[in-house]
Amino acid sequence: MIKEKTDAKNLNVNLKRLSEITEWFDSREEIDVEEGLEKVKEAVSLIKSSKERLKDIENEFEEIKKEVDSDKEEKEE
Repeated sequence: MIKEKTDAKNLNVNLKRLSEITEWFDSREEIDVEEGLEKVKEAVSLIKSSKERLKDIENEFEEIKKEVDSDKEEKEE
């Protein structure tokens, strides 16, 4: 359970940081190429991590759905 809470927190942290990076780009008239590149690299890493976590969450929901469907079928028998 602790890992799940940590992962969920990390997802929220990742999304917040992505928002900050977006705001950083939006707030600049001229962007330092080197700094912009570092921000893009960080954003890509955050996106990959977030996609993995979202896939894990989707799998967890599927497992719960299977359990509910299984329980429902057992009660109908």
